[in-house]
Amino acid sequence: MEHFDTLILGAGAAGMMCAAHAGHKNGKPGGGVLIVDHARAPGEKIRISGGGRCNFTNLHTDPAAFLSANPHFCKSALSRYTQWDFLDLVARHSIPWHEKTLGQLFCDHSAKDIIAMLLAEMSGANLWLKTAIRAVRHDGKLFTADLERDGTPVTVTARHLVLATGGKSIPKMGATGLAYTLARQFGVRLTDTRPGLVPLTFGDDVMARFRPLAGVAAPVRISAGGTSFDEAMLFTHRGLSGPAVLQASSYWHEGEAVLVDLSPGVSLFDTLRERRTTAGRKALATHLGDLLPARLAADLVAAHGLSGNLADCSDARLRQVADLLHGWELHPSGTEGYRTAEVTLGGIDTGDLDSRTMECRPCPGLFAIGEAVDVTGWLGGYNFQWAWSSGWAAGRAIAERA
Repeated sequence: MEHFDTLILGAGAAGMMCAAHAGHKNGKPGGGVLIVDHARAPGEKIRISGGGRCNFTNLHTDPAAFLSANPHFCKSALSRYTQWDFLDLVARHSIPWHEKTLGQLFCDHSAKDIIAMLLAEMSGANLWLKTAIRAVRHDGKLFTADLERDGTPVTVTARHLVLATGGKSIPKMGATGLAYTLARQFGVRLTDTRPGLVPLTFGDDVMARFRPLAGVAAPVRISAGGTSFDEAMLFTHRGLSGPAVLQASSYWHEGEAVLVDLSPGVSLFDTLRERRTTAGRKALATHLGDLLPARLAADLVAAHGLSGNLADCSDARLRQVADLLHGWELHPSGTEGYRTAEVTLGGIDTGDLDSRTMECRPCPGLFAIGEAVDVTGWLGGYNFQWAWSSGWAAGRAIAERA
């Protein structure tokens, strides 16, 4: 049996960040931390994120960009360890980065630079990979974990246990929802979970229309659950994807509609009425083909009978066309599920967590961080920032206690 001060389950973004701080005493590595993971390498989700360049934070990180049953919970960690703090860390390790759109920051070279940085920061901590978690117990003072490392049974004890194994998203990478099982075991409540940042799917009748449009992308404003996003929408063989759709999916609930504005910020009524005076002899379909992707325009023309020359369209008719295209109502049948979801919505109930320390109130010494917690950010680096902030909060709390 081996003893550690802190046992962290999960060597992902949140777990590694926690390990970097939990073992530090007086600003120096103090050891006493064991972080375990079933994978062959640490930070696998970091490695594949952002097309291999890791969208590691967002300049516009703000609590309003996070979903939770308690929208105030994330404020403490996000305000005490901000995107600017993480950028300082990146700068200290001389990692070059660049901004894409909407405040999204990526590595210039490789996501592996972020993993290497975290490994350097958690110097002194013990990292066990290819390690399975068989059982965890608590006797009121110590946690005891039965592990299997490279096929060999190992039992360890620890004063602190950190749940950093993430949610259910991307099961092909080993996601199992273990954090939820253990939280429930120790008396911590859970909220309902569902896939987030995930493509939307549709019934056979709608897909008969959408499949010929596969590959077509358009800038749109998509609204779901009272929230709107202006980004690209992509038609696929399975439904709708693209940044705007992924964002809206986190706010969409089964049975609800989504509204798509195919010309955000530009009045199609004014545009078509102006064109009617200069090129009215052209077909309405031709003008729509100029304003929208050609295949999408052709589909809309056929589906809604938008025939005839523009000159023959009254203002009332133009208003009908504009209203249709600014408020295209779609009814998803579901999502692609956890298989392709980037995150899991819901999880460990924040009502049972201390927002400053991430410690579970029903079980002192137990901490929950990252995606396992009922805090989910927008697409674009927000979820990584939550991992850094929540991991830092738990790590600092543990170090101060030690």
